[in-house]
Parts: sequence; C-alpha cells; structure tokens
Amino acid sequence: MESHQNLATNAVGFCLLPSELIQHIFLHLALPDIIRIKSVNKSILSIISDQEFVRNYNLESASAFATWLFIYKKRWHRDAILHGFADCSNRWFKIMIGELLKKVVPPGEDVYFLAASGNFFLFALNNSQQLISINHVTRAVKKIPPSPLGPRGTSSWRRSGMKLLSYPPGSNDFRFLFAELDENRPILYEYDSQTNNWVFKEARENDFETSDGCTFLSACNARSGSVVIATKGPYETPIVLRPRLSGAVNEEGQLAIGFSRENYIDLLHIYGDGNMMIVRSNQVYDANVKVRVLTGVELWGMSTNGRHWDLITRVPNELIEQIKKPYGAMMGCLEQRDGIIRAVLMSNLEGIWDIIWLCYDILKKDWNRIEVPECEMKGSIMAGISLSSALTLRHMSLLNWKNYS
Repeated sequence: MESHQNLATNAVGFCLLPSELIQHIFLHLALPDIIRIKSVNKSILSIISDQEFVRNYNLESASAFATWLFIYKKRWHRDAILHGFADCSNRWFKIMIGELLKKVVPPGEDVYFLAASGNFFLFALNNSQQLISINHVTRAVKKIPPSPLGPRGTSSWRRSGMKLLSYPPGSNDFRFLFAELDENRPILYEYDSQTNNWVFKEARENDFETSDGCTFLSACNARSGSVVIATKGPYETPIVLRPRLSGAVNEEGQLAIGFSRENYIDLLHIYGDGNMMIVRSNQVYDANVKVRVLTGVELWGMSTNGRHWDLITRVPNELIEQIKKPYGAMMGCLEQRDGIIRAVLMSNLEGIWDIIWLCYDILKKDWNRIEVPECEMKGSIMAGISLSSALTLRHMSLLNWKNYS
C-alpha cells in the first residue's frame, strides 16, 4: 500500500513541473514508454494526447533517424508477441499482438512475420496463403486481397525482394512492393492500401542515371550477379538492373543467400536496398558438433550505372574480433536509409540466439556496432525479422506494450 501511495505521490509531484519541461522529457522517450505512462493519471494523458505534442513527437522521431528491429517467434496465437528494439534504446519491448491476430487468423494457422514500416506490420499465413497487415497504434487489422502472383507460402516471400512503405506520419495507409521473375521477365507487383488493389508492371531495360529516390528490390540473386528492379514510384516505369559480381565468380566454397544452416556453407550473401553484404566464415570442429565462426564481413554496392557490384568496405578486424562467435545457423537483413547502411545478423547455436547489429555511415566511411541486449529467444523458433523506420504517435487507442523486466 505504501508503494502505491509513493507512486501516486511521485506522479502528482511530477505533474507539478512546468508543462514545457514535462513535454521536453516525454519527447525523448521511446513510443512504448509513452504508451505505458499514459495510464498514470489524467494530467499525463492530456499532455501526450495533445495534437501539438503528437506532431512534435513525430517530428522529433523523424529527425532522430531512429531505427527499430522487430523479431517474431512462433508460439500460440493468443500469446503472439513481436519483440522490438530501437537503436536509441537499451532494452527490448514486447508488442502484444495476439488479440489482433485472433481476429483474422484461424486456429492452427502458421504465421510468419514479413516486414515492418512505421506503425505497420505485415504477416503471411502459410496454410491459407494470405497476407494480413496490422497497424499497432490504431489496432486496425486488414486482410490483403490475393496478389496476381497467386497463392504463396511463407517461404516464397523473399526478404530482399519485398518492401513495405508507410505513408507520411499520421496516415493510415501503406504500399507493399515485391519483385519476381515470371518466365524470366522481371515484374514489379505493388499493393496500395488506399485503393486496396494490386497492380503489376514489367521492368524495362533502360539507362540508369541516378539512385536518388529509388527503391531497389531483388528479383533474383546468384553467385555471379543479380537481377534488381529499381522504381521511383507507382507512376514510373520500373527499370531492371543486372549487376555482376565478377570478383567472386571463381571463389571456392559453398554459397547461401539470405539464410545459412549447413555446416559446409562458406559464404552468406544478404541483400537489401541495392546493397549486398558477404559474410565469410570457417568451419570449426568440436568434439560434439560442427559449427562455423565468422571471419569477415564485406559490404558491396551497385555501380552508378547498375551494371556491376562494387566493393564499398570491409568491417575492420578489431570489430570482427568483437562479434565473431560460433554458430550453427545464420540469417540477416539489410537496409539503407538516411545515409546509413544497417545490417542485422542473427545466429543460432543449439537453441541460443545471438544478434549482431552493424551500421556503416556512408559519408563518414565509419563502422559502428549497436549493442543489443539478450532477447528472450532461447529455444524459440524464429518466424521473421525486419528493420523499420521510426514509430509514430497518434491518438491513445494504442496497443498494449510491455517492456522487459
């Protein structure tokens, strides 16, 4: 009882501070923290519900270039949780989405997390082969109409071939883009939640002059090169690019793209936003199990004309020494935004997950590592990973967030 009285007293004392100071403090909190404190008392609720505060918070979030990492693990739908971590925070948050999934996911369905952007999450249902979207702020759940691609299982949605793009802050709409080869023709498929319709366009061979404002989607990746679709918007004709990787054609060793789980895999290629990361590793022999150890990481980008891959940089040896650990399986995601290339590598060894988050500042030509605390993932089956732009605040009809203890 005393602790409850102290909490109430502290809350009242806090509210006696000047409103400008309180708003300044709140502007520097992560969105889950703001949602959590909204129930403290009516005074705090009125501050964070104010339209001017909402607008200032969204502007602050955008200017801070905050990036979120979201991870989804398989469990009973009634307890379905997304784990979220921001590069500006020092802890994980749990996003409770079980009640929302129950509205559209039938019992026994196999759910996979595909992508995130702003306040939107995109999931694929493996059995019914449908797509659903969730707006975690407005609690809106939406079944997306079948795509022109036909029914697709979760493994058919390649991470480097898709992109979820949310509209500006305050909007309830998004676009979902996917690149695919159809009888060797590069096709861009796009769903727009404003029209609730799909459109598709064949990408054309054309001169590529600038990447400004382009979204890059990988239609196909192989050892010697890739097929990439570049698009500047729904009203532009997409362009097909075929960057070659001549320097690695004759390299020995097995290659995996996007996900590696075999002991003999030497090279892991991860693609995203017109960039490629090559993860190199060596096999280590243990008395009980064969595992691999990361030995080097390279970052490649497309040339200005889109015809070949150019080596941008290698992760410095001193940073490699910090992140190399034994693993049995590895996967990752890669994105470029605001002049920063971000890569997250997730490795697993005997049920224990490890997360490596690396950032490369293009202008400063500098590598940085984001320290990611341990996540509650031991023994879990990973069912999706995504990087996302900053979350935005709206009205207080918000999802239930919980921070780790």
